[in-house]
Amino acid sequence: MFSLLAGVAGVALAAATASAADLPAREAPPAPIIAPAPIFTWTGFYAGVNAGWGWRSDDSESVVIGGAVPGTLFFDNNDDGGFVGGAQIGYNYQIGSFVIGIETDIQWADTDQEEEVTFVPIGAPGTFIPGEFDNNLSDWFGTVRARVGVAFDRVLIYGTGGLAYTDDNTGWALGGGVEWALPVNWFGSSAVTFGIEGLWLSFDEDDDDDDGFVGTFTSGGVTTNVFAPDVGNDENDFFVARAKLNFKFGTY
Repeated sequence: MFSLLAGVAGVALAAATASAADLPAREAPPAPIIAPAPIFTWTGFYAGVNAGWGWRSDDSESVVIGGAVPGTLFFDNNDDGGFVGGAQIGYNYQIGSFVIGIETDIQWADTDQEEEVTFVPIGAPGTFIPGEFDNNLSDWFGTVRARVGVAFDRVLIYGTGGLAYTDDNTGWALGGGVEWALPVNWFGSSAVTFGIEGLWLSFDEDDDDDDGFVGTFTSGGVTTNVFAPDVGNDENDFFVARAKLNFKFGTY
């Protein structure tokens, strides 16, 4: 009886083993595919706005004048400051860690103020009354500049330089700044960047639209107009410190 049971068990075990061998082998589920995080690049077009403060200084020097009333004109060259704001567009191209690009901007500048002038006559005591003598930087200016910098992932440090212009003057602009790519995407942009920039601008000559008239001098009941001669010393320097917000489009 025992031998019979053992035989039946052996046959059943063999049948179970053969049946298991016919079943398909189980495979481990495929590993989930995780897309790599996109690598940020500064390459692409951008446009934005800026606002800041501008200071200007004029190098008008004291001059001696002759004519009916000889004397010396002294110009107060204190710096004039005011609000500066505008917009810019540009394009960057990143090669490894280096970034090159071009940018143009147009700015409104609230720094066009009158210049104080004092007249000291020679040998003729009297009264000098200053008139309007504008050491005149236009109330707007623009630049077209190249940019060259080094990117540290989402931080860009750069230098910039190129042409500066107003409605009737040209000069140059030179400066630099730092820019951060923010973790936001506004208005359909691929990135939003915030930066701080300083620019030094120099214009060849002021637009002195008053023909050099600086005031009147009265002595012995006779009033004479006083004019500043054109001595070529009216180069105008202008410094701008501003914050910039850009919206980058195109390549991530």
